[in-house]
Amino acid sequence: MAHSKALLVLENFIGGKFVTCSSYIDSYNPSTGDVYCRVPDSGKEEVEAAVKAAKDAFPIWSSKSPLERSRILNKLADLIEHDLEAFAQAESKDQGKTITFARTVDIPRAVYNFRFFASSILHHTTECTEMATMGCVHYTSRAPVGVAGLISPWNLPLYLLTWKIAPAIACGNTVVAKPSEMTSVTAWMMCKLLEKAGVPHGVVNVVFGTGAKTGEALVCHPDVPLISFTGSTLTAQRIMEKSAPHCKRLSLELGGKNPAIIFDDADLTQCIPMTLRSSFANQGEICLCTSRIFVQRGIYSEFLKRFVAEAKKWKVGNPSDPTVDVGALISEEHLEKVRSYVKKAQAEGARVLCGEGVDSLTLPAGNQKGYFMLPTVIAEVKDESCCMQEEIFGPVTCVVAFDTEEEVIKRANSVKYGLAATVWSSNVGRVHRVAQRLQAGLVWTNCWLVRDLNLPFGGMKASGIGREGAKDSYEFFTEVKTITIKH
Repeated sequence: MAHSKALLVLENFIGGKFVTCSSYIDSYNPSTGDVYCRVPDSGKEEVEAAVKAAKDAFPIWSSKSPLERSRILNKLADLIEHDLEAFAQAESKDQGKTITFARTVDIPRAVYNFRFFASSILHHTTECTEMATMGCVHYTSRAPVGVAGLISPWNLPLYLLTWKIAPAIACGNTVVAKPSEMTSVTAWMMCKLLEKAGVPHGVVNVVFGTGAKTGEALVCHPDVPLISFTGSTLTAQRIMEKSAPHCKRLSLELGGKNPAIIFDDADLTQCIPMTLRSSFANQGEICLCTSRIFVQRGIYSEFLKRFVAEAKKWKVGNPSDPTVDVGALISEEHLEKVRSYVKKAQAEGARVLCGEGVDSLTLPAGNQKGYFMLPTVIAEVKDESCCMQEEIFGPVTCVVAFDTEEEVIKRANSVKYGLAATVWSSNVGRVHRVAQRLQAGLVWTNCWLVRDLNLPFGGMKASGIGREGAKDSYEFFTEVKTITIKH
């Protein structure tokens, strides 16, 4: 199709070089609704070239010491940090998130991902046991696996892409990465820095395109022994099917329907601002966002009144405005999907207390065609409603009342997902009890999104397979071998 404005045109990065593609996909600026970028529509041919480049680079890269690899990762972190503002501006424009969120969360975390794994790779130990009666000593060794296939989502583009690339290459693997076709710009920008950081050609290859075409070619490639994927549960099921004939190693970080449980002894001065953030940060487009809020009946009315009043204060508008709290959703299709859940809730008899369909949204002239939505709070929703069972992935949260601890644990666990949960209470014993019984890979108490990257990250049930973190990522991206020496 013809475009009146000059568009940014991305290229695949294969074997240390930018390579053009025979066909391209339009990428939209979510805040304006305009096409502003063209992304390669890669297929089997491009994936094959990238895998070959990665295979060719593997012997040299895997033979480097952890210290050598660590220095290169730190250098790459320095280069991204030096260009932090340019990366933040690009991420905000490409994804629709606020410039403030990109500046303070996305890009700093991408930098930290490289620094963290640059450090952790230097401090792993192996196991050793002795069988004196047999005259034997056993020990383990670990080695990189080979070419890692990395597929990252559109909600936290560089943040989650580097969360995969950093441990993979720190461990000595080479990679073929596929970012989301909707948010590819910062990955392309990072590729420009690889050579300056000292990353040898072929160690990091980035192939752009759709999941159905590019992603599937990567998952099905016989020379890619492991796949790390972050995205929807539905796509993960497809990945499992396609990788099964090759017995590939999989790390799958998937969706969530995360509860917040607020007991009547919670400190609402702390709880309400943080629960607003956990519900609406990044437009609610974070797998860890709270979308089911259970409030003990004694404080339900007070909480709801204060929560709705504060939600109405969140400013929606141009993501480049530093005073804006909520940017644009990723696409028109996704916006309509999120809106449809609100309509379904109303049809079921629920009450929409603020946001979609209730309050008017005023946008700047240049953003009238963007994909914006007000923070929306729904009450009186039944537990079996799709709004309480399915991942909405937008600025929508449901608030319901509960009476007892036993009841709320059962209700919180009554979904297919098990990624994260938050618990608000001043009772230390209760906090520990509830945390132990919630079916969630992460439980925050009296806080949200406080992360120590040393510890495991991942979900239960339909929220994923495997964990990520210092030790878990090291074990995923390496093969372990037990060696026995008789003396």
